[in-house]
Amino acid sequence: MKLTVFGATGGTGRELVRQALDAGHEVTAVVRDPARLRVSGDRLEVVRSGLADPEELRAAVRGRYAVLSGLGPRGRKAGGVTARLTRTIVSAMEAEGVRRLLVVSASPVGPAPKGDGAVDRAVRSVISVILKDVYADLREMEADLARSDTDWTCVRPPRLQDKPLTGRYRTVVGGNPAHGRFLARADVAHAMLSMIDAKETVRQGVGVAY
Repeated sequence: MKLTVFGATGGTGRELVRQALDAGHEVTAVVRDPARLRVSGDRLEVVRSGLADPEELRAAVRGRYAVLSGLGPRGRKAGGVTARLTRTIVSAMEAEGVRRLLVVSASPVGPAPKGDGAVDRAVRSVISVILKDVYADLREMEADLARSDTDWTCVRPPRLQDKPLTGRYRTVVGGNPAHGRFLARADVAHAMLSMIDAKETVRQGVGVAY
């Protein structure tokens, strides 16, 4: 498959590029600073962009089977970034007739898991307050996608970790796994790649966790 990855210099984005190349796909990585992309390969094309202009991105998504985004705020005070940048990507995709889009969101944006205990509910509540601007940004992004013509999937992991790929995690379409508190960025990328052709995930939020 021909894939385009946005946010390819971030933790999840790098894993998306690396795992896609390992699986034999052709990958276009869109980055602000190519020097920060510590992945290479014969099937990798690197495109430099600040993601400000949809017209600039059209060539990067043209003819692609799917677009994957690892974009996200780099801190609590970076609210609004994800929704704004994703709108640019969607505009470029719609102009080129590319439909499949998978993005990273977060588990608190989805419904509370059935079966969570008092500790899980308390942790979720505290984190939602601390990161309220981040989650407001992600909710705005998800709302924008729901109004778009793309075949989107919002992958909603809990707290992310820089740990090796396991390939062992739980997914819930339209919800979140109970007691799911952590997930490695490598497994987020693995889940996103595995969902590209999963029809049941189209225009859905999908909770992913250990």
